[in-house]
Amino acid sequence: MAHLINREQWAEKPDSWHGEFQGGAFGADVSVVFFSSDKVGGGPKLHTHPYPEVFIVRVGRALFTVGDETIEAEAGQILVAPANTPHKFANLGPGRLETTDLHVAGAFDTTWLE
Repeated sequence: MAHLINREQWAEKPDSWHGEFQGGAFGADVSVVFFSSDKVGGGPKLHTHPYPEVFIVRVGRALFTVGDETIEAEAGQILVAPANTPHKFANLGPGRLETTDLHVAGAFDTTWLE
């Protein structure tokens, strides 16, 4: 059975790609965070997951910290953070940062470290 999920079911705002989708409720072993921020320095704090996380940078530039590595990524690049590895990212500016973050799990499991 197919599932069509409407924007108002996952988006926090009707005019931006910002929100969360947990696929487990629909038989999918993936969950997605749609991140969008115009604030330079904006982004999630340091955290881990017991599964890999894949970051697709759609617009802008981000500074990622993955374990002991610091990585600058820009639109069109994809970064993979391994399972159980502390990671975070921040908008480098000068404009909007948009990422699509794939969690390889049907539900989010996050341990915040900051």
